[in-house]
Amino acid sequence: MTDPTRRILLGRIHGAFGVRGELRVESFTDPETELFRYQPWTLRDAQGRERVVEGARGRPGPKGVVATLPGVEDREGADAMRGTEIWVPRSALPPPSADEFYWVDLEGMRVRNVEGVDFGTVAFVFSTGANDVLVVRDDARERMVPFVRPDYVRGIDMDAGTILVDWDPDF
Repeated sequence: MTDPTRRILLGRIHGAFGVRGELRVESFTDPETELFRYQPWTLRDAQGRERVVEGARGRPGPKGVVATLPGVEDREGADAMRGTEIWVPRSALPPPSADEFYWVDLEGMRVRNVEGVDFGTVAFVFSTGANDVLVVRDDARERMVPFVRPDYVRGIDMDAGTILVDWDPDF
């Protein structure tokens, strides 16, 4: 079960596109224009201030997507939003397909290896291009476990909140 208050970062505003208040947006969805399906957005600026907006529209652009937001009417207004993050509630996303996972759902899960050694919890997940990597932390150390199934990640029990890995505890 997902936390209804948990949010996911789905994009970032990189500044103005043209002079009419359109925005250059980096979308983390696939395809990139799926970003507009998940609204309302919570926009968080570099100072941590947040506001909720609805009615964002967009289209594919030369690098990322081009978006329009209610209230952003000119280049200056769009440029002022540079660096703003686009967050949506986790509950706004569709359930993952069988045997698929949202990275945010793996965060906080307990990780143990096949010998029963507790590695700690998943702090975050990142992509190397070749594969994804679980960053697992406990009080003493941090481990990076390739998210390669079934070679290293042997099992994921979402209900129990645990991940079983075949990974050397000293590595």
